[in-house]
Amino acid sequence: MTRVESFELDHTKVKAPYVRKAAESKGKKGDVVSKFDIRFTQPNEAFISTAAIHTLEHLLAGYMREEMEGIIDISPMGCRTGFYMICWGNPESRNVAQALRNSLEKIMRTSEVPAARIESCGNYKDHSLQDAKECADLVLGDMIDSW
Repeated sequence: MTRVESFELDHTKVKAPYVRKAAESKGKKGDVVSKFDIRFTQPNEAFISTAAIHTLEHLLAGYMREEMEGIIDISPMGCRTGFYMICWGNPESRNVAQALRNSLEKIMRTSEVPAARIESCGNYKDHSLQDAKECADLVLGDMIDSW
């Protein structure tokens, strides 16, 4: 099987929450694409409910793009412990962490989930703004300034 960076990460040694640059790739024309591991919960100890991670996905899709240019995608991890973010360029982890902090603070002030309707979401009934806010609050409480 082809090498997959996230499968080689020792999940017993990481301490969530954290932001980690997982990979950087250079295209044939010199474009740089970076991948970040944005971990909310400790692997194999806690996970985010499907409704909360789905809501966080909708909210982070907009809020992180307000905070950073060049975001290509933010997708939930299958293990439901966080998100992968793919972006153009080579931003530093601390800048991504600050954008995340600002986005989580916006989530705490949010009153509705964007695009949570049948026309714009493939599972529009599976959302929980309350659970997403609880998760955001926990991450904000655990974030450290030295990220």
